[in-house]
This record gives sequence, C-alpha cells and structure tokens, in this order.
Amino acid sequence: MKIDSNCIGILKKLESSGFQAFFVGGCVRDTLMNQEINDVDVTTDALPEQIISVFSGYKVIPTGLKHGTVTVVSEGVPFEITTFRIDGNYSDSRHPDSVTFSSDIKDDLSRRDFTINAIAMDKDGNITDPFGGMNDISNRIIRCVGAPDLRFSEDALRIMRAVRFSSQLGFKIESETRKAVLSMKKSLEDISRERIREELDKLICGKNAADVLLEYKEIIGEIIPEMCDCFDFEQHSRYHKYDIYEHSIRALEAVPCDSVFLRRTMLLHDIGKPCSFKMGEDGYGHFKGHAQKGEIIAEEILRRLRYDNRTIDLTCTLIARHSDKIGSEKHIKRLISKLGTETFIMLMKMKKADNCAKNDFVLLENELFDEYIRTAERLEKEGCCLKLSDLAVKGNDIISLGFNGPEVGKILNELLERVINEDLPNEKDTLIDFINIYIKSII
Repeated sequence: MKIDSNCIGILKKLESSGFQAFFVGGCVRDTLMNQEINDVDVTTDALPEQIISVFSGYKVIPTGLKHGTVTVVSEGVPFEITTFRIDGNYSDSRHPDSVTFSSDIKDDLSRRDFTINAIAMDKDGNITDPFGGMNDISNRIIRCVGAPDLRFSEDALRIMRAVRFSSQLGFKIESETRKAVLSMKKSLEDISRERIREELDKLICGKNAADVLLEYKEIIGEIIPEMCDCFDFEQHSRYHKYDIYEHSIRALEAVPCDSVFLRRTMLLHDIGKPCSFKMGEDGYGHFKGHAQKGEIIAEEILRRLRYDNRTIDLTCTLIARHSDKIGSEKHIKRLISKLGTETFIMLMKMKKADNCAKNDFVLLENELFDEYIRTAERLEKEGCCLKLSDLAVKGNDIISLGFNGPEVGKILNELLERVINEDLPNEKDTLIDFINIYIKSII
C-alpha cells in the first residue's frame, strides 16, 4: 500500500471543508523511508461530529468518539481520522483519563511515542516535524518524544514497541530511551498478554531481531521468565559454540523473517535444556529429555500469552520432536504418518535452523535433512500409504468381517503400521486375508 490519490482525497475533502488535515504516524515514517505502508492514519482539527458530517456520503464508523477517532471507508480502504488532541493522565497505563481537543498539530504530535512516529505530512508532501523525527530517521535512531519515563508510564507497551521498531527497522535505541526501556521493564506486567504477544511476534520477525534479542534479553526475560535460566548457560558441548539463549536466537535468525511460526518455535525450542542439564563423566554437558521437558514449558508460555490452540499444539509437537534421530525411509514414513507431510517438512527446516546455530561441522547434516524433505515430497507425490485414509481397506470392511467398536480402530492402526514397515502391501485382498488369518487368531 502507498499514499495514493484515494488517500490524498481524504485530506482534500477535509481541507475543502475548511479544516487542517495531515497524514501522521507510521505511514509518514515509512513513506520517508521508501517502504511499503500497512495503513494510513489521518489527523485533523475537525471535531468528530464535523468529520462525520464532512464524510456523510461515505461509510463512517464511530471507532472511538471519546478519543476523537472516526473511521472513514473510501474505495474499500479504512482510514482512521483523529482530531488533534492533548492527552490527560494515564491511570490505567494504556488510555488517557481525559482528552482535550486542539487546533494545533504540534499538540497532537507531542503526545506520540517516538520522534520517528511524530511527523505529519500534508497532501502536497510538506512535512511538520517539531521533534526531529526526520533527523532520527536519517541517523537510524529510536527516541522518545519528550521524557522517556513519561512516555512509558503512559503506556508500558511502548517499551516493547521501542525494541520491536529497533528489530524491524535496524535502528538503535537512543541512550536515555534505552535506560528507560531497561529500568521500567517491570511495568510490562501491567500490559495484557494479547498486546505483548502481538509485539513479540513482530519483534522476532524483524530483520535485526537477533541483535535486538541479544542486546535486550532482559525484556524477553520479563515477558518469558522461563527464558532467564537460558541466559549465559554454557552447554559444554562439542556441538555448540553459544550458550543456550544465544543458540536459540541464532537458530531463530536462520529462519526467514516472514516465518513467524518457525521463528517463535526456534525461540522456545531449547527452553527445557537448563532443567535437563547433567555434566557427564566425559566432561561434556548432556541434556537428556530436554525436548520433552521443553514441550511442557513451551505450552505453559504459549497459553499464558494467549496463543490459539492450533499454534500451541503444533509448536509443542515440533519442540518435542526436534531432537529425534532419523535413520531410514521407513522412519520418515512413520513420522509423516504421525505428523503429516507439511509438519514433517517443517520439522526438517527446524533441524536445519538448529544446526545453523552450532559449530560449523554440524552443518554437513543439513544436506541429509534436505534429502529427507525431498523424500517426503516424493512419497506424497507417489500417493504412498501413510495415513489411515490411504489404506485399501476401510472401517466398514472390517466391520463386515465381524469386528466392532474399538477393535476396528486397533486393526486399522495395526494394518497401517505393517504397510508403512513394508511388511504388507497396501492391497485390499492381502489385507483382508491378513485379518482373517492373523488378526482373528489373536483376538
């Protein structure tokens, strides 16, 4: 999305009605950085009821009249239009207790979080920048508007936003803002888990995520306390060159930025290692059962952060399986039978990312994981029997042989296991004969 004629038309309509109007916030920042924008926010000195009147022929949604916000839909695109305002105190650390409408754009810009987001632009591209946001964009700096302590006390989520913007944009956080980020991190406890979750997902997908996650690990430890045990935990392993936390971050870094699911999984994949550590007589560290313990811990974390059940289940499955050894095509078939082809391939990609954060010699194993992915794709293309629905016999066939209830499921699973192990061909007559000759003799 870009600021196009439809966007400019919103400003022109307000101006033709005698009001000031500006683009503001992230859309201006991203336009100045020549980046794609996600949405367009507009600010004006028109009061909410005046905005509604100006756009009487449009679909208008009274999004937040108390705070001066109206959503106008033009050509199917929603635009949030907010009256210039001055915010009162934030007793709930999220919303202002009161709002005073203003006729001065500078008043509105002064209440925003960071200088790079406190820039306004009119329909002709003229810039209003009272806090030096353009200079901070040029110098690649995240800086609070005014006193950082005040900005973060108004809404503690801005602490996460500062770190998230640093990750996404590759900007450094200015020193006074950084001090406040770290000193006020405890206030994140007052923020809803859903809001934390949304910022965390954006943070871990930033192009600069690894550096930021390492520099601001105290913030991660605040929102995921279980991660603190991973900090500076040496692995004492010939396979590893990083402590547990840095290994997890380097593994995350090996995943493409647009794969939020797999990046999140890599962040948590070794969360069970600290409680599994044993120093062996051989002088090396061992983490027996860490994947299964990690599955339990990760589930607690993901539920606390209000992730959906499918995300939780799939993440925990991958964490529980990420240390599995694979030795043959039959083993691949069994795993695909349990996980499905798509999840199996994701597991192989997870193993590759894990190896990318180990000593260099381990990377040779990634060629094997690529081969396993090709095998999985070939098996799917060939229509190989890997799940119950692929069997040549169905439940009704088994019922017709005199079986019922739980026996039917047990027999189907037994047949699938034998077909996968290549003990039996997936042929109906052969499977029926096997049931009559072997199964009936043991039931």
